[in-house]
Amino acid sequence: MFDKFEAFMNKYFTPLANKMDKNIYLSAIKKAMVAMTPILIIGSFALIPDALPNMIGKHNPISEWIVQNDAIIQIPYTVGMGMMALYVAAIISYHLAISHKLDVPGCVTMGVMGYLILAVDMTKDGGVDATYLGTKGLFVSMFGAIVAVELFRWCKKKNFTIKMPDSVPDFVSKSFEMIPISIIVIGFFLIIRVLCVNVLHTMPPMIFTYLLAPLVGSMDNPFAYTFLKILQCLLFFFGIHPAVLSPVTSPISTQFLAENMANFKAGQALTHFFTPGMDSAFGNFTGTGVTFGLVFWFMFSKATAQKKIGRIALIPALFGINEPILFGAPVVLNPLFFIPFVIIGPIISSFGAWAMNFGWLKMSIFTPPYVGVFLEGYLTTFDWHSIIVNALQMVVSVIIWYPFAKLAERRELEVESEKKKAISEDDEALIDDLDLDF
Repeated sequence: MFDKFEAFMNKYFTPLANKMDKNIYLSAIKKAMVAMTPILIIGSFALIPDALPNMIGKHNPISEWIVQNDAIIQIPYTVGMGMMALYVAAIISYHLAISHKLDVPGCVTMGVMGYLILAVDMTKDGGVDATYLGTKGLFVSMFGAIVAVELFRWCKKKNFTIKMPDSVPDFVSKSFEMIPISIIVIGFFLIIRVLCVNVLHTMPPMIFTYLLAPLVGSMDNPFAYTFLKILQCLLFFFGIHPAVLSPVTSPISTQFLAENMANFKAGQALTHFFTPGMDSAFGNFTGTGVTFGLVFWFMFSKATAQKKIGRIALIPALFGINEPILFGAPVVLNPLFFIPFVIIGPIISSFGAWAMNFGWLKMSIFTPPYVGVFLEGYLTTFDWHSIIVNALQMVVSVIIWYPFAKLAERRELEVESEKKKAISEDDEALIDDLDLDF
C-alpha cells in the first residue's frame, strides 16, 4: 500500500509541488507576506496600550499618560498596518525584478506607481484617501506590482526604450531608457482606472473586493476553516508544505486582523476569527495537524528509534514546529497515519475557530512572535479561556493518536527484532565457519 501511495505522489503531487515552488509570482507574494510579519507584530503591540485603561482604570497616571500620548503611540500602527499594501507592492516588484533579471529600482518604481494609480483617491479637501493603502488594498497591490513588472519586461523585450551612446553614464542612460516604459505602464493603469471609475462607477480595489468576496467571506466560517486545515494536512501528507497556500490565505487573514484592530480602536465588537495569530496559536497548535499526541506516545515507545524521535521532536512541537515528527516518524506518505493526521487533526485544529465563533473565546487583535504553546494562545486573545482550548487540543490529540502510535510501535518492534535476529544468525554463522575449538 505504501508503494502505491509513493507512486501516486511521484506521478501527481511532486510535479505540482515543484511547479508551485518555481512559480515566481506565488514565491514573490509569499516572500512579501513573510516580510510583513514584523509590521504585524509591531502594529499589534501598538494597540496594547489602548487596552490598559480599561484594565487598570482610567483615573491613574499611567492611563492618563496613554490617553495624552495616544497619537504618538499609534504611529507604528498607522505607518505599518495602515500602509501595508504599499510595502507589499514594492517587495513583490523587487523579487520579480530579481527573478526576471530586470532593473530593480525601475521595477519597484513602476510597481508602486501602478498600484497607487489604481488605489489612491483624493478627498474633497484635497487630501489623500488612505482607505486602500492598508490591508484593504493588498490584492490590488499584488495585481499592480505583477502587471507593472510584466509590462516592464515586455517593453525591454520589444526594445521600447531610448538607447543612449556608450559614452553616457550608466545612471543617465537608465533614466532615459525608463521614459517609454514609464509612459506605457502609467498609461495602462490610467486606462484601467478611468474605465473602472467612469464605466463601472467604482474604484479598482472594489472590483477585487466584489470578485473575492465569496472566498474572503467564507474564511470566517468554521466549516470553511476546517476544510482549509484538511487541505493543508493533505498537502503535507504528500510532502507538499502547506505554505503554498499562504499567497491566498495570508492576505485574507491579515485584512481580517486589521479590521479587528480598527474595531477595537473604535470600541466596537470584533468580527473575524481568521487572523494570523489565531491560525498559529490554535490552527497550527504544536504544528500542522496537531501531532503532539504522536510525539507524546513516541517519547514512551518501547522501540528505540521512535523514543529518540519523540524526544527530539518534543521541544520543536512546543513551539509549533512538527517537521521532525512528520518526517522522522514518518507521518508523510505513511498510510497508517492518514486518518489521525488528515481527517482528525484538522478537526482538532479548528477548536479555536469554533470557540471564537460561539463567543466563548475572544477574537484576536494581536499577532505575537513564536513564544510557545499556551502563552502564544493567551497573547493572541488576552483571554484565559485560550489555555483551556489549547489544553483540550493537547489532550484530545494524545487520546486520538494512541492506537495509531501503538500500532506503529508494534511494527517497529518487529523490525528491530528481525534486525537483532539477523545479526545474531550472522554472528553464529561466522563462529561456525571459524570452527573454533575451546
